[in-house]
Amino acid sequence: MTALFALATSLLWGLADFGGGLLTRRIPALTVVVVSQVLAVVVLGTVVLATGAWTEAGPQLWYAVGAGVVGPAAMLAFYKALALGPMGVVSPLGSLGVVVPVSVGLLVGDRPGLVQFAGIGVAVLGVVLAGGPELRGAPVQRQAVLLTLVAAFGFGSVMALIAEASTTVTGLFLALFVQRVTNVLVGGAALYASVKRGGRALPEGGPQVIRAALPALAFVGLADVAANGTYAIAAQQGPVTVAAVLASLYPVVTALAAYGVLKERLRAIQAAGAGLALVGTVLLATG
Repeated sequence: MTALFALATSLLWGLADFGGGLLTRRIPALTVVVVSQVLAVVVLGTVVLATGAWTEAGPQLWYAVGAGVVGPAAMLAFYKALALGPMGVVSPLGSLGVVVPVSVGLLVGDRPGLVQFAGIGVAVLGVVLAGGPELRGAPVQRQAVLLTLVAAFGFGSVMALIAEASTTVTGLFLALFVQRVTNVLVGGAALYASVKRGGRALPEGGPQVIRAALPALAFVGLADVAANGTYAIAAQQGPVTVAAVLASLYPVVTALAAYGVLKERLRAIQAAGAGLALVGTVLLATG
């Protein structure tokens, strides 16, 4: 079941990233983050009230608060890195955040077998290659690399924190709600600061563009929430090292979605990466 939930996580995160990427072509990135998370808060708040999940509030919710603070900061660093450096370098480096939950898993006693260790190595290499790293061209700014590594650490930290935020299904609903409320507060503050510095909160077409995009924004927000939930379940049911690596296959899903929907052609290195990621998945699931 660990492999199943972790692969569901990679599918949901990959589709959320793809949808978010499309939306940021028309709507400012911070606005996409804030609006999508507000919609997720509304849905999760309803679920928390319906299930009585608030009764499971406890100290572990601070992990959810931490994830809610780190997540938007990591995403902002990632967007800034994309603005400074080529996506073919930034995207694969961003996926290296898997090192954080894998390291946590090893520290708490996870001991994957030799086959699973091989699967971890093959899958991580596949994810990096699936991003289509640019092996030639102009040197990448040091700031872009540093921002990407900060973002990767943040993404990995969110995975590690949310896995510790609950021990039951209803408790997970509450933890995800707290995380999203924190996301909105942090993201909203960043958006306000951006507008004060002259940035834009609304797209060129005005509020009607956001209204028209509400279904897509809701999908992005809810897919991200669901991915956090399935990852937490995967990490609780099996080795965190296995769950983290399988969940980190989402860049492969994003690349395949771009190929299927936008007809973007996969470069040879991306196709090879997708194949290696699949091989690593099989090794992890069967090891």
